[in-house]
Amino acid sequence: MDFKDYYAALGVSESASPEEIKKAYRKLARKYHPDVSKETKADEKFKDVGEAYEVLKDPEKRAEYDQLRKYGARADGSFEPPPGWQSASGFGSGGYTEADARGFSDFFEEIFGGGGHGGAFSGRGFGGAGGGYRQQMRGEDVHARLALFLEEVFHGCEKKVSFTVHEADQQGRFRPRQKTLNVKIPAGMRDGQHLRLKGQGSPGFGGGEAGDLLLEIELAPHPTFTVEGRDILVTVPVAPWEAALGASITVPTVGSKVSVKVPKNSSSGRKLRLKGKGLPGKHPGDQIVVLQIVMPEQHSKDAEQLYQKLAEAERQFNPRSKMHL
Repeated sequence: MDFKDYYAALGVSESASPEEIKKAYRKLARKYHPDVSKETKADEKFKDVGEAYEVLKDPEKRAEYDQLRKYGARADGSFEPPPGWQSASGFGSGGYTEADARGFSDFFEEIFGGGGHGGAFSGRGFGGAGGGYRQQMRGEDVHARLALFLEEVFHGCEKKVSFTVHEADQQGRFRPRQKTLNVKIPAGMRDGQHLRLKGQGSPGFGGGEAGDLLLEIELAPHPTFTVEGRDILVTVPVAPWEAALGASITVPTVGSKVSVKVPKNSSSGRKLRLKGKGLPGKHPGDQIVVLQIVMPEQHSKDAEQLYQKLAEAERQFNPRSKMHL
């Protein structure tokens, strides 16, 4: 029988979340539904998508499939399950019946069609206690996300992380288990960057090594700062006279305040660079101070008279000259 790549059928990665899998399934099911689709072989593709979703939506069946996927197909693309394979999540144990799976492939039938026989591996078993045939397999890598505040990634921190691994019991059934670690987050981690923790993923099978935990950093929005790569940006209001005459102002950085000189004749949007004040690292980022000229909500009569004098003194200046009006 041919090996079925369920991840490819849905167009998702092996690390796809349940939400991503559901979204991909709904999109493809609409695309290939026989009642509306004009695609070639829509009927066949619709069944493939449904079969893939039937397996990947269920954590237990997905864990079993992931282990078999590592076992792999033959060179000609065909597949045979390991000797003694019996699914622990097959018909009658996973909440669906043979009627639900009508029209699914021989691959599905062979892998998940014999449930209720007491284990994922029985008899001599695929690495089971019966022992003649023993295949080592590395445990699956586990992907998790960790949301952090800017201050935490700037200084480094220690966080408690909980995630789910899948491990085989004495009968060879793959079961989910919650795992919790205290993880040290080094200073300077960026949004979307992964921290790999060796051997902290799902346990291996048949003496194989454990997988890794891949921890993706998610940076929470900050009320004052934004981050671009390793640079940290902050917008700082300045008065018109500070921009015109120059001034020394106090601006915030992550965890401290510094004094910055505003050059004379600065326009709104001008950027001042504070070297090395961005995210730490081998090549630290900078902090970028973006000037924003703001006006008082109300002016005194004296101030209005001064603005009138300024308008007369600078009457040759046209701020819209580049617009060719």
